[in-house]
Amino acid sequence: MPDLHSTYRHLYSSLSELSRLLNSKYPEIKTLMGPDPHLKWIVSGMVFMQFLACYLVKDLSWKWIFFWAYAFGGCINHSLTLAIHDVSHNAAFGNNQAKWNRWFAVFANLPIGLPYSASFKKYHIDHHRYLGGDSLDVDIPTDFEGWFFCTPLRKLLWLFLQPLFYSLRPLYVNPKAITRMEIFNALIQFSIDLIIYCLWGLKPIIYLIAGTILCMGIHPISGHFIAEHYMFLKGYETYSYYGPLNWLTFNVGYHMEHHDFPSIPGCRLPMVKKIAAEYYDNLPHHQSWIRVLWDFVFDDTIGPYSRVKRLCKLAEES
Repeated sequence: MPDLHSTYRHLYSSLSELSRLLNSKYPEIKTLMGPDPHLKWIVSGMVFMQFLACYLVKDLSWKWIFFWAYAFGGCINHSLTLAIHDVSHNAAFGNNQAKWNRWFAVFANLPIGLPYSASFKKYHIDHHRYLGGDSLDVDIPTDFEGWFFCTPLRKLLWLFLQPLFYSLRPLYVNPKAITRMEIFNALIQFSIDLIIYCLWGLKPIIYLIAGTILCMGIHPISGHFIAEHYMFLKGYETYSYYGPLNWLTFNVGYHMEHHDFPSIPGCRLPMVKKIAAEYYDNLPHHQSWIRVLWDFVFDDTIGPYSRVKRLCKLAEES
């Protein structure tokens, strides 16, 4: 493993210098950049599948509503949040069609039940630009989270409440003015929710929102939240996962590759690893997101504090 790569991984996980190094050594990586022509069709199919599910669950008992929300609908909704992640990097229509990407993300948001896509993009840019930056990267847990959720039971509760912290933390850590796109996102989302309620009642709405909350909490897919940047090994703050759940999550498991080349859509990230195998094969990575969740809860050395946090000045310079 080249020393330069190891050094950058140890310090910052992903820097533009490293991307330039890989681009110069492997020029074929540049051909992987650009939109994914299949993404919009896959996402559209998932959205309409959830609308069909809303019709099918309208007469079910409440216990089955929550069962299918966790076992089926929530998996699709979590997958859609990761599709929105890909679209936030203009993976649906390309960099020259940023407006279409933003509106398509609003469309992908519809089954999630709550407005999400516009706010996510606003803060996700900072996550890439200021990875680990104190008060800049809102992916970093607050001091209260690190202090309080420090025992297995409390960490389990933190995982369950993770959707709440994930959505409210930006408002406390780095509040930003509400954008016009966020207003449109909310108006369209709540209008669709109202239409579903008028057509089929309350149960489909609960099915959608409960699925989103449950599957972003204690669920195998939600292991990616912990796997991506929690420092399981000292000196490494970004990890990839190459297991089968990538099929459901638009390859978000290829996270080192994603941070090195955020303009490459998820469908092509495995090719990055294949082309630059000498740079990725020997780096620490996760074998199982379920194991990640287990270790997070029961390993005393891992918790919400297990993140690299940089001072704002350092974050801005990096």
